[in-house]
Amino acid sequence: MKIAASLLAIATMSLATPAHALQADQDKPANTENPTAADAREFVEATEKQMFDFSIDAARTYWINSTYITDDTDALAAKVGAQGTTMAVNAAIDAAQFKDVAGLDPVTKRKLDKLRGGIVLPAPTTEGAATELNEIATKLNSAYGKGKGTLNGEEINGSDIEAAMGTNRNPEELSEMWESWHSNVGAPMKDDYARMVEIANEGAKELGFADVGAMWRSGYDMPADDFARLTDKLWAQVKPLYDELHCYTRDKLNEKYGAAVQPETGPIRADLLGNMWAQEWGNIYDIVAPAGAGDIGYDTTELLVAKDYDAMKMVKAGEGFFSSLGFEPLPESFYERSMFTKPADREVVCHASAWDIDNKDDIRIKMCIKVNGDDFTTIHHELGHNYYQRAYNELSYLQLDGANDGFHEAIGDMIALSITPEYLVQVGLLDAKKVPSADKDTGLLLRQAMDKVAFLPFGLLVDKWRWGVFKGDIQPDNYTSAWHDLKLQYQGITPPVERPADAFDPGAKYHIPGNTPYSRYFLARILQFQFYKAACDTAGWTGPLHRCSFYGNEQVGAKLNAMLEMGASKPWPDALEAFTGTREMDGSAMISYFAPLMDWLKEENTGKSCGW
Repeated sequence: MKIAASLLAIATMSLATPAHALQADQDKPANTENPTAADAREFVEATEKQMFDFSIDAARTYWINSTYITDDTDALAAKVGAQGTTMAVNAAIDAAQFKDVAGLDPVTKRKLDKLRGGIVLPAPTTEGAATELNEIATKLNSAYGKGKGTLNGEEINGSDIEAAMGTNRNPEELSEMWESWHSNVGAPMKDDYARMVEIANEGAKELGFADVGAMWRSGYDMPADDFARLTDKLWAQVKPLYDELHCYTRDKLNEKYGAAVQPETGPIRADLLGNMWAQEWGNIYDIVAPAGAGDIGYDTTELLVAKDYDAMKMVKAGEGFFSSLGFEPLPESFYERSMFTKPADREVVCHASAWDIDNKDDIRIKMCIKVNGDDFTTIHHELGHNYYQRAYNELSYLQLDGANDGFHEAIGDMIALSITPEYLVQVGLLDAKKVPSADKDTGLLLRQAMDKVAFLPFGLLVDKWRWGVFKGDIQPDNYTSAWHDLKLQYQGITPPVERPADAFDPGAKYHIPGNTPYSRYFLARILQFQFYKAACDTAGWTGPLHRCSFYGNEQVGAKLNAMLEMGASKPWPDALEAFTGTREMDGSAMISYFAPLMDWLKEENTGKSCGW
């Protein structure tokens, strides 16, 4: 399920998107000739105060725009965004002047690094460059939003084509949708994207980075190249599990469609996996579900309906999870100001997100809740963001964030993993006599793996492609070939049709024209299992990890809160250690979670020619 990353949304006003969280009138530092450590501290203090004030007004503007879409609120939001873009560049340039100042204390240095490296697309100081960069970025974003594919020759918009790719089982129609979307949406962006890369790289160099990719990788409390090596190490840990899932899934697709559509060996045809980008495969669970064990024995949607749950009751249940861990109740303003259902009288942005309006305790969620299992999970996830936001609200402005950009998503995902059958029994939704027996574990785990495990290589390769582009190793003439080379290398996926040299297939994935860094999603998939196992270990859980429920365990809540309260005030290994006891991100918890499935997959794949 795709869930809005609240730290990516402009709602949060965090420095993950600093263009929307910067001071209104930042003056240049007083001493630019020979700045001192004292000058740096003074600059940071003044900047944080101005950021704090600006972010509150900006957050309110964006909230109104997202929950009451009109031409007027669009204009107001655009104005705030334009102000923020200019201010972000000014603050980053100012911060860069202190980069090599002697005697900087660790806190000030960390804040300066966050200012300097927090802009996703830095504009150089060349006259007109910021305007050109903004115009191109806006054009690319708009082009994606207006994109159309075709189905049986008829135009179909982006959200409809994405839904159709999840349910359609006709290989000819799937191929048409895949090809038309990639060609219609991606190809026209190519030249603009190449120019945008050129301008942004100039901006990154002015800020002291080799290129934009190195700038993005600098935000992880380690040298940029060390971060790339860390992601490779994590991938190596979980790759065997992905390889077995790939082998099993390919075999089931071959059984369904035949060798003419999906051969028994080699890569999987990208359009057959229930997702436009083959990034999550859960939509084709009906094709791969094992006989007997595939039915997990209950349906959360049916349970919610049977117990007369509505949107409010679902949110209260989510709050109850955190209350059971010892967290304070949500403020009354949360229920007064959040948007839980789609209003009948106006247009709103329904995409689920968690908001912190005043950097203190005006926390909210924005959803168009439907009474179903997916939204029940999403509520728990989004509240994870809110409790994180509230936990660190005593920190200074530049520390109001997750320990790194993967942490916030991982907290929400960890809580969502906790919606086990045992938890549903504890909250009175599922009869204890109807908890799925152990013979249903394969189905439970396979359904999870089709999204959680299948995503891993895609989560890695999106930024690997961009790092190559920003570095210059991937040139415009081979944008598309390099993209599909990486998809083949990491995912074992191939396009359904031959792709022309002038295509720009990466542009068919929103996060490329939308310029959203993607490594955070890869990290979140790893970290959520590491957090989950740590919680279960603290709770003394002794059964299969995927059955663990730590609902009601205040010891877990206390340890979790200790990490959440740290926000971005310390390097992420410090925060990780506070909850898990280790300073290393590690994929072994994910391997433990799926261990029973791994054994089953190996047995199912015996005698098959796995790999590609």
